[in-house]
Amino acid sequence: MKIWLDGKLVEENEAKISVFDHGLLYGDGIFEGIRFYNGRVFRLEEHITRLFDSAKAILMKMPWTQEEVCKYTCETIAANGLTNGYVRLVITRGAGELGLNPYQCPTPSMFIIASTIKLYPEEHYQNGLAIITCATRRPAPAALMPQVKSLNYLNNVMAKVEAIQGGALEAVMLNEQGYVAECTGDNLFLFKNGVLSTPLISDGALDGITRSVILEIAEKLGIKVTERSLTRYDIFIADECFLTGTAAEVIPVVSLDRRVIGDGKPGVLTKQFLKEFHELAMNSGTPFA
Repeated sequence: MKIWLDGKLVEENEAKISVFDHGLLYGDGIFEGIRFYNGRVFRLEEHITRLFDSAKAILMKMPWTQEEVCKYTCETIAANGLTNGYVRLVITRGAGELGLNPYQCPTPSMFIIASTIKLYPEEHYQNGLAIITCATRRPAPAALMPQVKSLNYLNNVMAKVEAIQGGALEAVMLNEQGYVAECTGDNLFLFKNGVLSTPLISDGALDGITRSVILEIAEKLGIKVTERSLTRYDIFIADECFLTGTAAEVIPVVSLDRRVIGDGKPGVLTKQFLKEFHELAMNSGTPFA
């Protein structure tokens, strides 16, 4: 496997960072995960724009342009001979002195990994997920801005641990007010009486790229959409529910906390959104050599 690391494509066993890197020491850094299908990177420009927005939000001065990062991303995928898969970009604050002060790190470090990923077993895409609500809350926006794709993911990791220990593959995370924010790594959507609803960004949801694609598809299909504060009760009584994310793509949910959603099977509208998303993903994007 070839890894892009600070300007060079190197073998996996040569891709190393300093033990003094603040991304490793303090989680001081940002990342993006991007899918590619049929030789095209899906929504590449949107992902890289979000990466640079995250950098700006944490006062990280990027030594590369957005166009250069897009180019490096495509080069990394091509170097690994992949047609379909997942690419992860990680930018750390870089190596510096011990201590939190980010100004002691003169230059950010970036590495790009192109590989494959399968977040959930295939049968759950056909039959749906049974999920739970976890006790671990989404950090408040005043503590850690949810729109920043930072390396501080321990909160989500512990929520994922709760899900697994509870016999589920995914869990709903609430904010401090008790409203649904998102899942450990995915946005959430539900249908009720033909209306598509999703949590507000201000309630702690990430402004996901796949989330935006779903909103575009809803507009194309003429389906009414509402972004509003949601509770567990709203999910319990929903007709249909599904999750979205770059790694997860689009996956149905058939129960929450042992409450069956709808008839306990992926719904008609959910299946339609799955079909529309896959057609769009497989037939659009930025080509790479």
